[in-house]
Amino acid sequence: MRSTLGAIAVALVLTAAACGGGDDQSSPTATRTWAMGFTPIPPRPTTAAVIQGIDLWSQRAEYAAIHEEIPWTDLLAGMSPDAILDRDKVQLVDYMRSKGLQLYFMADLTDGLSRGEEAPQLRALNRSIAEPAVQQALRSYLLAVDRKLRPEIIGLAAETNLIRAAAPPAVYAGVVTAANAAAADLLAAGSSATLLFSVQVETAWGVLGGSGNYVGVEQDFTDFPFVQMLGLSSYPYFAFAQPEDIPDNYYSRLLNGRTLPVMVVEGGWTSATAGSVQSTPALQARYITRHAQLLDAVGARGLIQLLFADLDLASFPQPIPPNLPLFVNIGLTDSDFNGKPALAAWDALHARPLKR
Repeated sequence: MRSTLGAIAVALVLTAAACGGGDDQSSPTATRTWAMGFTPIPPRPTTAAVIQGIDLWSQRAEYAAIHEEIPWTDLLAGMSPDAILDRDKVQLVDYMRSKGLQLYFMADLTDGLSRGEEAPQLRALNRSIAEPAVQQALRSYLLAVDRKLRPEIIGLAAETNLIRAAAPPAVYAGVVTAANAAAADLLAAGSSATLLFSVQVETAWGVLGGSGNYVGVEQDFTDFPFVQMLGLSSYPYFAFAQPEDIPDNYYSRLLNGRTLPVMVVEGGWTSATAGSVQSTPALQARYITRHAQLLDAVGARGLIQLLFADLDLASFPQPIPPNLPLFVNIGLTDSDFNGKPALAAWDALHARPLKR
């Protein structure tokens, strides 16, 4: 789910300010090592919905996340990265930072809803991430992102193991080359951001389009040696009937003995039927609680929930991607910001003191 909706959210110009603040929380005995956060993806593509969402979820978060497709159309037409960011991102990021939030930025290099394909804008232009000119545009854009937005964490490729499994070899090779070159640029420029790539956890376990046998992510560590933190993408409702069925070492096994820090950068559990998946709001809330155990087991540094609110698909540009409905109900509230049981479970976790 990811880049298509993220682009809609951050393209909305924030022209108004609203007051907001965190509610006082009790101080339970349990602590957490993982900072929590959301993206500004709204339930409806309006500025008012973006602002209302930020005002609500910033009370229960430490991170704001931007996870989206690169603006290839404008970049390859010659528009400067700085001009694009001034138009689309700076005011949004400033507003989220005014809430005391840190920034995580993921550059999604392929189609976030169809990992076997190029990014949608590149497909429309008949271009490819395998092209040196396209890779250079990415590198220039990410240098500008670092310079203007100052993210604390920058992701340089998303779900790399799923791309390798699903996309043509030239596309995966282009992602490898582009991400490594961008990492080298950022390091040479003195960036203070933590650099990561993400892997798809269900794919690593062989339970998403695989044989059911554990595969791991050793090739990804080889292909992206710049990694300073491993990003995890996990939608386990596609593989497990109940949250309690998820193995205790679901995240830690991927490290294969490494002490590298990890961060869950996207994922969740649907609160409603999604294709062949059967779920309920109660199951979703149980997943939020179960997920904390998985995070604790690996000493995770972060947890990003892409959707705070469910999507009102009828309000988005049509036609929608065919598999988007599989993700539409992973929000912690409905599309009118009414809390589900999962929101109370999230708030209980956020009430734990954060021990970095």
